[in-house]
Amino acid sequence: MSSHAALLPDLPWHTGERLLQERAGVQARMAEVGPRVVRDYMPDQHRDFFQQLPLVVLGTVAPDGRVWATLRAGAPGFLHSPDPRVLDVSAAREPADPADAGMDDGNALGLLGIDPMTRRRNRMNGRVERTGPDGFRLAVGQSFGNCPQYIQQRAFDFTRDPDVASDQPPQVLPALDERARALIAGADTFFVASYVDLADGSRQVDVSHRGGPRGFVRLDADGGLTIPDYSGNRFFNTLGNLAANPIAGLAFVDYTTGNLLQLSGRAEVLTDSPEIANWEGAERLWRVIPDRVVWREAALPLVWHAPDALPRP
Repeated sequence: MSSHAALLPDLPWHTGERLLQERAGVQARMAEVGPRVVRDYMPDQHRDFFQQLPLVVLGTVAPDGRVWATLRAGAPGFLHSPDPRVLDVSAAREPADPADAGMDDGNALGLLGIDPMTRRRNRMNGRVERTGPDGFRLAVGQSFGNCPQYIQQRAFDFTRDPDVASDQPPQVLPALDERARALIAGADTFFVASYVDLADGSRQVDVSHRGGPRGFVRLDADGGLTIPDYSGNRFFNTLGNLAANPIAGLAFVDYTTGNLLQLSGRAEVLTDSPEIANWEGAERLWRVIPDRVVWREAALPLVWHAPDALPRP
């Protein structure tokens, strides 16, 4: 048995998470489940999984308090765990990425490893130990797995050397423009970052995947986005954060071009809105009204295809 078999000794849920769990009627069950599944180290299968990935999703908090979700790519092996309690990320600083300012030494960071081909995903959060301009080490705070539910299956292909950044400057938009709205309207996947400052003074950042049928995110007349929350693991990491600290960062990927849309703004959780009935299978809704919009052309050095469109070796 691994010498790292001990899990987090205390209840891992903060006040916002427990609030949503209580409203869903699962607080007692999550109080029992949490200490068994949330670890302060990575199991070996998570460590091996991260090392195989060509892409990672990150959540950060910028110095101005805005939260951002982003994606970074690299040749498989750019994520490496020399020890169950740390993950090394070989990814150069990217000033064009609004999330980059939250990756300084000592910053709290959320990380999601996701493989659309196999529909596996694992999450962690922790603290950045900056090793230089070409990468950082993430010291694990919490580590846990997620089920494959709502992950759309895709296969990838690199379009350029993943160490070469896009030569297109980021475009900061005053609001969602036509192309941004079109990307959101046709999306079946996006990523969301959120965070909470805990009573002990520490900061906990989370980044997670959201998926659904194409067009499941509604664009509203006030410039906001309304998003259904479907049945999941009942951890309520994202919505619990938003209940305690109502700001969010969203990232939408154009899987055919590598373009990336990043939004940051105010959030609201709706647990009893009559509009919930408009989304089949939704248990609650949440909204984001962006106050900062960034469009990054060819930000990612890879594109994704339907699995049968690109046979993998």
